[in-house]
Amino acid sequence: MGDDSEWMKLPIDQKCEHKLWKARLNGYEEALKLFQKIDDEKSPEWSKYLGLIKKFVTDSNAVAQLKGLEAALAYVENAHVAGKTTGEVASGVVNKVFNQPKARAKELGLDICLMYIEIEKGEVIQEELLKGLDNKNPKIIVACIETLRKALSEFGSKIISLKPIIKVLPKLFESREKAVRDEAKLLAVEIYRWIRDALRPPLQNINSVQLKELEEEWIKVSSAVPRQTRFLRSQQELKAKFEQQQAVGGDADGGGDDEEETVPQVDAYELLEAVEILSKLPKDFYEKIEAKKWQERKEALEAVELLVKNPKLESGDYADLVKVLKKVVGKDTNVMLVALAAKCLAGLATGLRKKFGQYAGHVVPTILEKFKEKKPQVVQALQEAIDAIFLTTTLQNLSEDILAVMDNKNPTIKQQTSLFIARSFRHCTPSTLPKSLLKPFCAALLKHINDSAPEVRDAGFEALGTALKVAGEKAVNPFLADVDKLKLDRIKECAEKVELVYGKKTGGAAEKREGKPVAGKTAALPGPGADKETKDAATKAGPLKKASAVKSGVPPKKGKPATAAGAGGAGAKGKKGPETKEIFESELSMEVCEEKAAAVLPASCIQQLDSGNWKERLACMEEFQKAVELMERSEMPCQALVRMLAKKPGWKETNFQVMQMKLHIVALIAQKGNFSKTSAQVVLDGLVDKVGDVKCGSNAKEAMTAIAEACQLPWTAEQVVATAFSQKNPKNQSETLNWLSNAIKEFGFSGLNVKAFISNVKTALAATNPAVRTSAITLLGVMYLYVGPPLRMFFEDEKPALLSQIDAEFEKMQGQTAPTPTRGISRHSAGGGDDAEEEEQEEVGNDVVDLLPRTDIGDKITAELVSKIGDKNWKIRKEGLDEVTSILNEAKFIHPNIGELPAALKNRLNDSNKILVQQTLSILQQLATAMGPNIKQHVKNLGIPVITVLGDSKNNVRAAALATVNAWAEQTGMKEWLEGEDLSEELKKENPFLRQELLGWLAEKLPTLRSVPSDLLLCVPHLYSCLEDRNGDVRKKAQDALPFFMMHLGFEKMAKATGKLKPTSKDQVLAMLEKAKTNMPAKPAPPAKSSSRVVGGTAPAKFQPGSAFADDLGSNTMESKPDPKKAKAGGLSSKTKGVQGKKVLSKPNLKEDDDKSGPIFIIVPNGKEQRMKEEKGLKVLKWNFTTPRDEYIEQLKTQMSTCVAKWLQDEMFHADFQHHNKALAVMIEHFESEKDGVISCLDLILKWLTLRFFDTNTSVLMKTLEYLKLLFNMLSQEEYHLTENEASSFIPYLILKVGEPKDVIRKDVRAILNRMCLIYPASKMFPFIMEGTKSKNSKQRAECLEELGCLVESYGMNVCQPTPGKALKEMATHIGDRDNTVRNAALNTIVTVYNVHGDQVFKLIGNLSEKDMSMLEERIKRSAKRPSAAPVRQAEEKPQRTQNISANAGMMRKGPAEDMSSKLNQNRNMGSHSETTHTVPREFQLDLDEIENDNGTVRCEMPALVQHKLDDIFEPVLIPEPKIRAVSPHFDDMHSNTASTINFVISQVASGDINTSIQALTQIDEVLKQEDKAEAMSGHIDQFLIATFMQLRLIYNTHMADEKLDKDEIVRLYSCIIGSMITLFQIESLAREASTGVLKDLMHGLITLMLDSRVEDLEEGEQVIRSVNLLVVKVLEKSDQTNILSALLVLLQDSLLATASSPKFSELVMKCLWRMVRLLPETINSINLDRILLDIHIFMKVFPKEKLKQCKSDFPIRTLKTLLHTLCKLKGPKILDHLTMIDNKNESELEAHLCRVMKHSMDQSGKADKDTEKGASRIEEKASKAKVNDILAEIFKKIGSKENTKEGLAELYEYKKKYSDADIEPFLKNSSQFFQSYVERGLRLIETEREGKGRIAPSTGISSQMEGTCVPVSTHTVSSSIGNTNGEEVGPSVYLERLKILRQRCGLDNAKQEDRPPLTSLLSKPTLPTVASSTDMLHSKLSQLRESREQYQHLDLDCNQTHSSGIGTTLASPSSAAANIDDLKKRLERIKSSRK
Repeated sequence: MGDDSEWMKLPIDQKCEHKLWKARLNGYEEALKLFQKIDDEKSPEWSKYLGLIKKFVTDSNAVAQLKGLEAALAYVENAHVAGKTTGEVASGVVNKVFNQPKARAKELGLDICLMYIEIEKGEVIQEELLKGLDNKNPKIIVACIETLRKALSEFGSKIISLKPIIKVLPKLFESREKAVRDEAKLLAVEIYRWIRDALRPPLQNINSVQLKELEEEWIKVSSAVPRQTRFLRSQQELKAKFEQQQAVGGDADGGGDDEEETVPQVDAYELLEAVEILSKLPKDFYEKIEAKKWQERKEALEAVELLVKNPKLESGDYADLVKVLKKVVGKDTNVMLVALAAKCLAGLATGLRKKFGQYAGHVVPTILEKFKEKKPQVVQALQEAIDAIFLTTTLQNLSEDILAVMDNKNPTIKQQTSLFIARSFRHCTPSTLPKSLLKPFCAALLKHINDSAPEVRDAGFEALGTALKVAGEKAVNPFLADVDKLKLDRIKECAEKVELVYGKKTGGAAEKREGKPVAGKTAALPGPGADKETKDAATKAGPLKKASAVKSGVPPKKGKPATAAGAGGAGAKGKKGPETKEIFESELSMEVCEEKAAAVLPASCIQQLDSGNWKERLACMEEFQKAVELMERSEMPCQALVRMLAKKPGWKETNFQVMQMKLHIVALIAQKGNFSKTSAQVVLDGLVDKVGDVKCGSNAKEAMTAIAEACQLPWTAEQVVATAFSQKNPKNQSETLNWLSNAIKEFGFSGLNVKAFISNVKTALAATNPAVRTSAITLLGVMYLYVGPPLRMFFEDEKPALLSQIDAEFEKMQGQTAPTPTRGISRHSAGGGDDAEEEEQEEVGNDVVDLLPRTDIGDKITAELVSKIGDKNWKIRKEGLDEVTSILNEAKFIHPNIGELPAALKNRLNDSNKILVQQTLSILQQLATAMGPNIKQHVKNLGIPVITVLGDSKNNVRAAALATVNAWAEQTGMKEWLEGEDLSEELKKENPFLRQELLGWLAEKLPTLRSVPSDLLLCVPHLYSCLEDRNGDVRKKAQDALPFFMMHLGFEKMAKATGKLKPTSKDQVLAMLEKAKTNMPAKPAPPAKSSSRVVGGTAPAKFQPGSAFADDLGSNTMESKPDPKKAKAGGLSSKTKGVQGKKVLSKPNLKEDDDKSGPIFIIVPNGKEQRMKEEKGLKVLKWNFTTPRDEYIEQLKTQMSTCVAKWLQDEMFHADFQHHNKALAVMIEHFESEKDGVISCLDLILKWLTLRFFDTNTSVLMKTLEYLKLLFNMLSQEEYHLTENEASSFIPYLILKVGEPKDVIRKDVRAILNRMCLIYPASKMFPFIMEGTKSKNSKQRAECLEELGCLVESYGMNVCQPTPGKALKEMATHIGDRDNTVRNAALNTIVTVYNVHGDQVFKLIGNLSEKDMSMLEERIKRSAKRPSAAPVRQAEEKPQRTQNISANAGMMRKGPAEDMSSKLNQNRNMGSHSETTHTVPREFQLDLDEIENDNGTVRCEMPALVQHKLDDIFEPVLIPEPKIRAVSPHFDDMHSNTASTINFVISQVASGDINTSIQALTQIDEVLKQEDKAEAMSGHIDQFLIATFMQLRLIYNTHMADEKLDKDEIVRLYSCIIGSMITLFQIESLAREASTGVLKDLMHGLITLMLDSRVEDLEEGEQVIRSVNLLVVKVLEKSDQTNILSALLVLLQDSLLATASSPKFSELVMKCLWRMVRLLPETINSINLDRILLDIHIFMKVFPKEKLKQCKSDFPIRTLKTLLHTLCKLKGPKILDHLTMIDNKNESELEAHLCRVMKHSMDQSGKADKDTEKGASRIEEKASKAKVNDILAEIFKKIGSKENTKEGLAELYEYKKKYSDADIEPFLKNSSQFFQSYVERGLRLIETEREGKGRIAPSTGISSQMEGTCVPVSTHTVSSSIGNTNGEEVGPSVYLERLKILRQRCGLDNAKQEDRPPLTSLLSKPTLPTVASSTDMLHSKLSQLRESREQYQHLDLDCNQTHSSGIGTTLASPSSAAANIDDLKKRLERIKSSRK
């Protein structure tokens, strides 16, 4: 039992996951109790169990599972977060609970599902249950059906959507399992209870026995309305009501109206699948229907009748079919056929419903005329037809046709029409039967009730009675005023008998429907067949009959008729009409085909076509193919060949190889022969059938493309799409759409019938299969390229979710141009060449508008309507306008033929009733959209009158008129408006409103035009009179428009036009013209226009009208309101217009308008100095307050009065904040032109701005900050310095705003503080900001601390005032702050200081509490681990500091020395963060500005340095000549900008915003792809890679988990990252720059990504992972081999150590290592083996063999052995020479292992060396082998060689250590003095290294390439203490000591600035140097040192003179300075001579 006690102690959630089932059982029990106990549904406890609930329900132990289910149920019921678990738990229940034998488990599972539905997760549950129905286990299926049934019975059909369930029902009835069938039956009964007969049609096709059983069950179902008995959480009121009713007494009709709410009426029509019938019409239908013999016509009609019995038809183009049916009804002499045709029409109308509406108008008159037939069966058929048609449209639409036949002479027609009206009225409601309709109908019917024929009279009474019943007496009585009493009674009697369709029962529903514009929706009808009787029996029978026809009603699929629209479409649309001959041929019979085929095909081939053996069929196909390939075009009987292919087995071929061949042959025939549409029809069915096939799909597509080339795409596409959508196969549908998308790109869009596709696309969008929807959306995207925005109009009514997907697709396409067609050109436009092509493209753009299906409304614009619009009574006029609106609404797009409408509407534009004017304007706006560019023809007669309306005194009318004009201009372009004199005539009218609106409109439109008609000149005289108008606004608008007139007409013409003005006016106008000339914008470039061509020739700024209109509206709507608003309007307009570069000062209706033209700041000589004196002498109040008191404000006002324009001062000190905004806008506007004025009043401006900081209005604050940014930019450009007075009266108040709660404001304030450092010394800023840290506002404290950190980071420790110690102590107090952000900020700031200043920070801080100290140390440790994070952050946070630098780069500054330093620092920050090849590496830079200011007091501050052995540098022999490069003195001028840009872009790569990141990556990718630019990235590689893997980590941790994020976005981001990295790693020179640490993190990120299962689930996931694979290979091959090997070893070590890491991860790392091992033979020479062996040594130290053997797999040990074995094999015994970097070789088994391997290999080669003892060093072995001399000779040889110097020195050192008495003197004697001292120094160095500091790991050392390219530097001594992972930290004092010695040697002192090249791009932070640059810089630095040494012979050894950026080096024990100096001199001389 010991075990029990173990788990008993665990917390509940851990028990639930325990591996013992008892523990889990106990956990579930406790969890259950806990869940029942927690009261608060939002308690955090719930979240603990989120991930566990699925395990509760899927427990493998049955006993535990039961408990788990109970607990899960409690959880779902009580936890607010339970919804998140729905999907996983539901699938767990379905798969793991429903198959359990225990009934209790199933019960609980079912309860859990229902509980999820209750907490609003019904859809997810339903989805999971429906998935469960596809399970193989019948138990699960039964349980799922049961759950669905239970859910439906409790929650009702409102919550459980029935459509998907009904869809799967037939399949369930076919199940082999009886249990499933029974359960399905129960479900069907339950569904029947809710929707009654609507369920019949969908189940029509199930087994007749089952159907009979069902019918029996259905009869038993109670007729009571079902009620919802269980309620969602959001339906608690309903629940309460329900319970109340229960209490009162069961269901006793307590519901009344509520019952309607509980049960939504389901329309059977909605549940049906639409059937496509057009393609199934017999091929010869159109010929037969015209045949002479009535029997043939009858056959044709019967075929149609069969098809239209389908209860729901697919929408399509039925125009031709309707046309022929109408013809039969109207003209056919055989009455039987008339009846048949009428039935067909009725079927069409019923099946299409609303979609038939467009044809109703054509058919109704014919049917009404035909009522003259007497035969009852004909009359009945016609009645049914017209009733069905009525339901598809509105009475309003049919009214004219009906009224037209009311006066017919034939009494039968009159009678039947009246009866039809009566029946129609029944479907109406009071709202759909308005007076306007009643009036004409009643008038006509009144004639009928006085008719001589009794049947006509009766029908008339019935109709009027119905009207009375529907519309009510109040509405109808006025029309019955003249009817005598007898007749009136008769009418009323009829009214009582009438039964309305919308009776009492569905009243509620009818009421709701009234709101919709479409009359009489039939959704509430019980069945689609409901006609006039609508009695129960009829409705039951109707759908039954219809549905039963579905089975038999599908004739065999043969070819399709070429509908007129299809065939003609191609010819009619394209320009190439004449060339397009009809590609039809007569159809051949099978016999003829066989004859023709036999003539060209081998006999064997024809025999084997239908052989039973597939191999024979395959052989036959091969022969067939050969024969086709050899045939000539003229000889090829295409139709015969394809018919042979279609012959049995035809497209039912089962063998895919044969099928592929067959499809390929079709393509061949289409390409090589004269292929007709007739032949195409033979094969298209089969092709579409195969298009979704995995194996044959591509062949089918190829064949379809070939056919499209032969028969033209428009026709082919229409056939193909229609066929695909007549089938049910979603794969075929989606692939067909994909093919079409592609085909459109290849063939172009010319001639395609958009309308036909749109209906199919809509079907596809509604498909349940996501692939079909996706393909449809892609197709829409492609169509969008050609059609443009109008395409969207067709989908306005789609669901929002779908619409957003469509919009997203359109957005992707925006800006792209349609590709030039590559196919389909050759045959049909031979000789057209490119021009034809371009022309066609152009035409597509313009004809988009033609492609939209337009309705001709000409016939609806009747004389009656026109007279209504012109009626004296305004109400009737309004009715007329309403009718026009409804006509336009229904038509959507119309033909330009609109009859008398323009004249009628024009008169309404000056209607006395303004409401009607507005209505007319909105109609005109609608008209523009509906008519499109064709509206051009109405510009003169309708457009110009709209402009007149702009002069209306009412604001809203003007706004509406402007909107209308804009809508028109968008369709017509501006040319039509500007031509002729109309516009100038309008401008001539002296109406101020008209003038200002019109000028405003022109000012907005003219800049977008490329050319204008010359008539614009006619407007100029009127423009000039506007410039002098009495109204200020008119003048202002005229000034605004002036530059744009000039832009088109030119200054000369405009100046010439002033000739006719009065002299005084002329001068004024000319002055304005001069001013406008400076503001004149350039004309827009041509491309802008062509890009917007797609929109239908609008002006290029297609989206401007909207926004510009808003602006205008803004300024106009307020013009006539009281004062404050005026100011706001002015501000708004001035701001927006200011952007366009016009100087505008707008304050409407001011008397002193003219005064505004002067300057706003008046320069008073010495004014500022005087004010300062006064303040110093305390003559005025010092600007110092907590909140501004009135006396301060008054004082400022007085001071300003002398130097600020009066009107501006009024604005500045106005009580209303809107005036302040206005003042700021004016100040911003005058900013550039009055710089001197601004500077002279700067103190006052700043003081006024501080007052604004105390305003509560955000808009003022934002505007103030905007102004300040501009102000400080300007001041720094002018090199102005803030005075103490200005600073102290402004900075403290600015710092208050750093604590604002709004992020935007804080950012802006920080930006301003950064800019201030350019005009005010940072050290003086420091105390102000320090003061800010004492604030009570925690945000302010945090931001101030961060700012302090930034200052120290940028300007060094000298900014800390009064002393660094005091400042740091002050900062450190905040580490203990109670606010977390403040604590963090304090810690970060001190870490920053630490990075600049090193360990001395701790001394300066003094004593800290233990807790604070530990926090600080922890933070410092962490920051050391990520050295590169800081620079990236810096680039992000402080982009402001990198502004206008280039301007100042070389300029010397006036002003105090410290400013010099701050300026230099600016430049330093500009410098790249990790140097480019030319930059001076940090550790060799002199901080020149500091040295210049140096007066002996600078403290020594040592940064973390990379240590180099400088001694080796002086070896003259070793300087590789070609590599030396002097530093360009202008280096930073060239580079600072690129570098900083790159830094900034790289910093954005790691952005949290996906789009920002993607943009940055694309920019970098662009740079990398261009060879000449890729260089610029050099030096930034690590930084870029760091940013990239930070982004990878961000995706992994954040984005992938974010459910709101569209996963496509993530895939896009992934592909950008991977793409740009692949590009990078293809450039070898750049790839090699990646350092070990970075490569390690990068590989970690990539491997993690490869293993991320969430990526695999994405649609493109596999593609992403494949790309990552490719990238990893590139990284392995192209990176620096040492670095990548080292990185992989470290990564493997980490992954094996980390318990959390998956074994898969380590495995992939090892696979990478194996790949590296394979590459070793080629790369071994470029690898720094010492480093690799050191890494292996460390690895073996951490993982001795024993430990490795314990690993689960033997991969690690095998990997390691393989690697070592390969190295030994490649290097031989020399491998043992490479252990130099390992201090204590005994710590690991590496050496022993190598020796073993060597011994083994030597044994085999017969030269075994007996003496390889374990641990014996290389030297010892040698000693035993050879004489001492040989050894020493070898060693000295190594020291002398370039490559192995350090290795030799190390060996010599080892040797001396072992044999201390050995004599090396003789070897040294022969060498030069230089060489001797070199050796001594080298040995000494190794000694200090090994003795003194222990090893410093080379984690960031200089890579092995260095050995080849530059002086040999002992690699293992070079290290940056930032990345110092394995060694200890080295304190600054050590460096100081070394630096001192170095300076002694180099004779370095404080050289003056002038003698040096301006190395100002010093970095503010040490970053890892790239190798090449650091050595090059060393050489250049040496030459500089030498020069300075010659100029200044005196020495200064004072430590204080050194500087933080001095030269760092790892020199060993100091030796006397004097001795070394001469030595140094000699060397320098030698270097000099060798250089020459």
